[in-house]
Amino acid sequence: MGRGKLRIYLGAAPGVGKTYAMLSEAHRRVERGTDCAVAFVEHHDRPRTEVMLHGLEQIPRRTIDHRGATFTEMDVDAVLRRRPAVALVDELAHTNVPGSRNAKRWQDVEELLAAGIDVISTVNIQHLESLGDVVESITGVRQQETVPDEVVRRADQIELVDMSPQALRRRMAHGNIYKPDKVDAALSNYFRPGNLTALRELALLWTADRVDEYLQQYRGEHNIRTTWQARERIIVGLTGGPEGRTLIRRAARMAAKGSGSEILAVYIARSDGLTSASPKELAVQRTLVEDLGGSFHHVIGDDIPSALLEFARGVNATQIVLGSSRRKTWQYVFGPGVGATVARDSGPDLDVHIVTHEEVARGRGLPVARGARLGRSRIIWGWLTGVAGPALLTLLLTHVDADLGIANNMLLFLSLTVASALLGGLVPSLASAAFGSLLLNWFFAPPLYRFTIADPRNIVAIAVFFGVAVAVASVVDLAARRTHQAARLRAESEVLSFLAGSVLRGETALDALLERVRETFSMESVALLERENDIEPWTRAGSVGRRPVARPEDADVDMPVGDHMALALSGRVLPAEDRRVLGAFAAQAAVVLDRQRLVGEAEEARKLAEGNKIRTSLLAAVSHDLRTPLAGIKAAVSSLRSDDVEWSEEDRAELLEGIEAGADRLDHLVGNLLDMSRLQTGTVTPLIRAIDLDEVVPMALGGVPDGSAELDIPESLPMVEVDKGLLERAVANVVENAVKYSPAAAPVLVSASAMADRVELRVADRGTGVPDVAKDRIFAPFQRYGDAPRGAGVGLGLAVARGFVEAMGGTITAEDTPGGGLTMVLTLKAATTPATAPTTPQVPSLEKAGPS
Repeated sequence: MGRGKLRIYLGAAPGVGKTYAMLSEAHRRVERGTDCAVAFVEHHDRPRTEVMLHGLEQIPRRTIDHRGATFTEMDVDAVLRRRPAVALVDELAHTNVPGSRNAKRWQDVEELLAAGIDVISTVNIQHLESLGDVVESITGVRQQETVPDEVVRRADQIELVDMSPQALRRRMAHGNIYKPDKVDAALSNYFRPGNLTALRELALLWTADRVDEYLQQYRGEHNIRTTWQARERIIVGLTGGPEGRTLIRRAARMAAKGSGSEILAVYIARSDGLTSASPKELAVQRTLVEDLGGSFHHVIGDDIPSALLEFARGVNATQIVLGSSRRKTWQYVFGPGVGATVARDSGPDLDVHIVTHEEVARGRGLPVARGARLGRSRIIWGWLTGVAGPALLTLLLTHVDADLGIANNMLLFLSLTVASALLGGLVPSLASAAFGSLLLNWFFAPPLYRFTIADPRNIVAIAVFFGVAVAVASVVDLAARRTHQAARLRAESEVLSFLAGSVLRGETALDALLERVRETFSMESVALLERENDIEPWTRAGSVGRRPVARPEDADVDMPVGDHMALALSGRVLPAEDRRVLGAFAAQAAVVLDRQRLVGEAEEARKLAEGNKIRTSLLAAVSHDLRTPLAGIKAAVSSLRSDDVEWSEEDRAELLEGIEAGADRLDHLVGNLLDMSRLQTGTVTPLIRAIDLDEVVPMALGGVPDGSAELDIPESLPMVEVDKGLLERAVANVVENAVKYSPAAAPVLVSASAMADRVELRVADRGTGVPDVAKDRIFAPFQRYGDAPRGAGVGLGLAVARGFVEAMGGTITAEDTPGGGLTMVLTLKAATTPATAPTTPQVPSLEKAGPS
């Protein structure tokens, strides 16, 4: 049984019609004979959406009772029993009511997919987890319900449901989204044109990135090397010279002209490591390109134009930016240069921009040294110089009517042998020495034209010539090999320095490191494999590139890391000298993997420690605050049981009332503290609704004496997005604390005001105040400031208040009251829409009232 396919309708904003589009697709499939069923669809009383449900089979929902209310959720078991070919599941980011099978609806969808059921779902762009901060900065509303980006990215098909802001606002005004009494508030808050335009752009850019991933995957699977100009990607070719900064800034200006353009700076290093690039300058240029939103890439290649074009085509680039050559005029005799070669070979799909700069024609500084790994052309020239050169020299000397003497002839032949060694290495120079000796013997040593020598001195001369030629060739070859070794070491040190720099810069992502390995060694794919023991199969801890291998045996190059880990590369076989650098990358990859796991374990340990600390504090608070009501209850019960006193009916009723009040206080205290413990440990999430402050604050003042607090809540205040029960308890705690420290003749003032997209609730007392250094400390548990009498509380009230307010997305701070005293400022989010009474809650609520 295969895994089901997931199709997602991604909405740019609420009300664009993603649910309508999903239901339309379901009707089309039913007409084609596909078995479709509605697992969960919420029409939100929108008539046109509700009509679309007609004719579709709806699987009964599961009913759940929570805190005295009844809610309905998708019945996963019922869907699995019904097992339709396609299930419709609305609102992928929804949080299920406590008691459901899973905490989030996307987890329900994962179960359906694992069971082989295709799922069609919906989600809005503002519910993607990675965009939470961005959406909050745009709309002023923090999305409480989110879905991990990876869940949406794994979808087999994503369809964007888009609509212009003007059209969406017209749809809103016509009553197609909300009821008429809610339209004005919605249009003036969340559905402002600026908000809708920004959300639309977010949706388009996110979808474009997803489409680009599909495109890269398709090009890799079909081995397409030509450029498809679907998106502007600008390659900046860097040499490590001072002109690099100019090129990067020019590329950034080009990218700014088109939305979604991408900058990739590339430095091509020769494999021999001999380069005139300044590491310091490269580091500066890397920082500059990253500050401008681009990425830096380090690639090894002996043929710089070919390596640059190969990289550009590999990333589907559309433009290449190069600087005008810094070579002087006479240096062009060695070739046309990188810029001209790239422009010639780029083809019609790549635009090459040659940018002028201040360093043009000023020289390239130190000449580029050559290693001992000679190319084919140099070896050919070495053989021509060593073999054809002596023949031509002999022809010239025999046809010139001048007797230079055998000694001078030997020097001329020796110069050709040395030139052959410099060009072609040891073997061509040895051949040149042997061939030159034969020519000297045949043409210049008497008797001529015979391989015999009459004069013994000529024998010595030719022998010395051969020995000197061999010695010179050996020395030249040895120097070349030493140069090659130095070059290799320099290349290794350059790569290792780059690797160390990435570690110091904090680049600890495993995928980023593996991508560096792939780029550095020009591989198709790189995978870090591991297994528990020698028997268990290999698993991928991380991989990049297309078609990564699953076993080290299947790779072109594998580098063991310890006993049960290996770095596997596919694409080509690396020379032996490259394995030392690869080993450093492999060791670093293992360290990065261990670090990631340790960070995860440390985070889990931190959460456990915080949970234990909170539980310990709450238990201490319970044990302390239990004493007062228990003491009252015990005294009343003891009095009632006493035989020494004859209690009247009024006295007996008063004692029983005291017992009941103490029991209620105990029950309320325990309930509040347990709810806070669940809140801090993440097992309970507040139910955020839009409510008026004048519905909550007056109820929170019920625990203070009459006349001890004054209320000033304007009726014109916007609604706030809070959990009613949590806000009531938080305000009650703050007001009780203020009344405790305020003089009896100076009542506490509770006032509210609107500030942009926030509402501030201020509780001001006229007490002695708190120094600035202690304003934050008073919110810690078990803190009592100044000369507060014992029995006046355990210092948990403000800690509980801050926890509740922050859980609702607000803040609570302390500041001085003008004229003396302390003011607590509760900052809450203003509601973007009026209060509604949804049939299905977004998240579970804590609906208890009263102070803690």
